[in-house]
Amino acid sequence: MPEEPYPPLPMPDHDDQDKPNASRILQLLNKGKIIEDHGRLRWSSNYTTIVTVCDDELKTLAVYKPQRGERPLWDFPDGTLCYREVAAYTVSNALGWHIVPPTVLREGPRGLGSVQLYIENDTSINYFSLSDDFIPQLLLIAAFDVIVNNADRKGGHVLLDAHGKLWGIDHGICFHEEPKLRTVIWDFAGQPIPSSVLEDIQRFLDDLCANGEVAHCLKQLISKTEFNALIERTKKLVSQKVYPFPSGSGPSYPWPPV
Repeated sequence: MPEEPYPPLPMPDHDDQDKPNASRILQLLNKGKIIEDHGRLRWSSNYTTIVTVCDDELKTLAVYKPQRGERPLWDFPDGTLCYREVAAYTVSNALGWHIVPPTVLREGPRGLGSVQLYIENDTSINYFSLSDDFIPQLLLIAAFDVIVNNADRKGGHVLLDAHGKLWGIDHGICFHEEPKLRTVIWDFAGQPIPSSVLEDIQRFLDDLCANGEVAHCLKQLISKTEFNALIERTKKLVSQKVYPFPSGSGPSYPWPPV
């Protein structure tokens, strides 16, 4: 299992302190005061802003996606995208892969929405410019996208931070009960899934089937039908033990690709 990363936070006057752990980051995102809205991300399909979240000890930038700013979609229920963002983080965390930045559901300046830790990254780099050195991390992202049924893995939705870690963002249209996988990461189609990755997936599946803590959390975020479909997709991946090929029954690549 990959070691849990601790994303760096801007820490005023506390540069000599240890980096906060994941629980502390979630506490900040959940309970911290949103003190500044830095403006909308104009290229986003839905209303998305960068905000500053702070408490008495820490502050950080975060990505805030309010529910009422979500653009209606024909195939996803209205007002559910922010829940799916949090569900994607929940799955990423449960797998032990920490692909999705810490994400919470909370009230913000424009009402209920998802609030996700902002990842400082080189905006000139995306999936298409990554070298083979990143294959081990991309193998995890590819498997993750199959599990959550990601309908929008664009090249620009893979971020590289200053420490060489890849992060996946924008998971608002995941978890549909019907096959919707649209991704630019088809490089591993037909290749065997590494045994260590399969072990993580099996452990995650065991929790879902046993109605464990992760299952309970996910049932608050996605529908019963979507939860059952998540189990079936995960079972299929574990059984087949290979990365799937494009289905051929619909679009397999997102547009635009970046």
